[in-house]
Amino acid sequence: MVMAISYSNNNAFIVSCSIQKRPSYVSENSHHLNNVPLLSNMRSTLPQVSLQIDVLRSMKNGVGKLVDVFVDSFFEFIDKPLLQSNFAPVEELGEAMLVNCIQGRIPSDFPDGVYIRNGPNPLFGGLKSTNSIFGRSSHIWVEGEGMLHALCFQKSSHGTWKIIYNNKHVETETYNLEKRRNKPLFLPAIEGNSIAVLSAYLFNWLRSGKANKHISNTNVFEHSGKFYSVAESHMPQEIDIFSLKTLNNWELSAAWNRPFTSHPKKAPITGELVTLGVEPIKPFAVVGVISADGKKLVHKVDIKLNRCSLCHDIGVTQRYNVIMDFPLTIDLIRLLRGGQLIKYDKKEYARIGIMPRYGNADSIKWFEVEPNCTFHIINSFEDGDEVVVRGCRSLDSIIPEPDPSSSEFDWLSRCYEWRLNMKTGEVKEKDLCGEKLVYMDFPMINENFVGIKHKYAYTQVVDPTANSTTQDVPKYGGLAKLYLEESSEEFSMSMVKDEGIKMEYHMFEKNTYCNGAAFVARDGGVEEDDGWIITFVHNEDTNKSQVHIIDTKNFCGETVAKIEMPCRVPYGFHGAFMPISFQD
Repeated sequence: MVMAISYSNNNAFIVSCSIQKRPSYVSENSHHLNNVPLLSNMRSTLPQVSLQIDVLRSMKNGVGKLVDVFVDSFFEFIDKPLLQSNFAPVEELGEAMLVNCIQGRIPSDFPDGVYIRNGPNPLFGGLKSTNSIFGRSSHIWVEGEGMLHALCFQKSSHGTWKIIYNNKHVETETYNLEKRRNKPLFLPAIEGNSIAVLSAYLFNWLRSGKANKHISNTNVFEHSGKFYSVAESHMPQEIDIFSLKTLNNWELSAAWNRPFTSHPKKAPITGELVTLGVEPIKPFAVVGVISADGKKLVHKVDIKLNRCSLCHDIGVTQRYNVIMDFPLTIDLIRLLRGGQLIKYDKKEYARIGIMPRYGNADSIKWFEVEPNCTFHIINSFEDGDEVVVRGCRSLDSIIPEPDPSSSEFDWLSRCYEWRLNMKTGEVKEKDLCGEKLVYMDFPMINENFVGIKHKYAYTQVVDPTANSTTQDVPKYGGLAKLYLEESSEEFSMSMVKDEGIKMEYHMFEKNTYCNGAAFVARDGGVEEDDGWIITFVHNEDTNKSQVHIIDTKNFCGETVAKIEMPCRVPYGFHGAFMPISFQD
């Protein structure tokens, strides 16, 4: 869910490409080169060009050292107090560990595969803020270098399970830059005084050529048999699902030279991957469709938003892409005028766009909806003339932080439904929670039902009484199963009380919280809800971490298995289970 900002560097490449371009009349045979006057002249000037390049390189290095001295002298890095308890970072293991301590039993029909979760694990002890002559700038709680935590499940031919745990940072380009320096390189550049944030961007660029970090800390997804770590500030990084080694940025980076949503979706039937990239400069939002084999960008279009809406997710149906244009925006002009870089404005408009899979900006049908902030789409699908969109919706934004003037829990999300009539333009909105006092987020479904009508969804349930030290950061004290087609209305003699849809809960003991929950489909399962929820769980009283497996057919029942982790696993963001067939 990280919101760090990055910028394309296309202009930097245009010059180098034009220098290397070969005139069309030049032969490939070297013995003809002396007969070409232009090349003869170029040969005589090459030593001069080389000297100029050396001078420029020396000047750049000299400027870089001066900037380093200036930043080291006038910027004070301060640890933020948020990262206490299980928000604090951990060290890499260095090598995978065998896990033997299990309470209960892993089901025999649980699939082989890897349960993997991404999340922030800041370098150098934690998130930072800085004080300088320009003012204060600060990281926000969703920042921090991405670290992958993974459990590999492998069943032998005798039916016994081998479970291996590992963790590892995602080694982006900026991660490697800071590791080589062994101290912070990037100044916080999201929250704070506008002059301080602008100066942070400038000094970051002067010292590294990057305006901000590429932290890849939000999600992990699979496409065409390859696995990727991602945050929407940059391109995804391909990872080795077993060793967790970072391989490289996705090879589509030449065709898709912009950020990439944290939640790309596979289109039903075709298996194409639909993505969205937002930036604070025009074009603000671009939709892309990637071939099922992952080798080609088959469609790329500017959808011509007139603001940079911080779209964290994108939806798909069998025929459409679903765009959430809500009033949580990144605005450089606002920053230059002394305002916030990221801001939620509940007085601004909100709308949902329904776009044909390979459409353009003119083909999008926009539906005005009540102002809100929705980071996560549960699912979207077509139902007759309507497109149904379900998501986790709040009335304020947790990023960069809730508005102090808002109601107490406006920043916490509830499950919500929009029905958008493609023929009449009518919008029907409904709070699926009814009058229940329940808040939830990080939704998940059976992945076989993405983009089509479904009956069930699962979420992490917020414990609104839990306080994560100095900031409003939610903790999740349980899980919910949503029966999307079943009502739980309660009747009395005088009135009908709307309790919304039917929900079941699996709650943890006091001061115990989950994160990174994912649905695991049962091998050979037929029904949509035939499977398990797997999740990391941490007990703050004992400071112990576990992985729990919960049967979704017996959701309120006892946990099927509790796997004791060999070390603490910090709270993180999104998890996924990747079914993989192993051979003995």
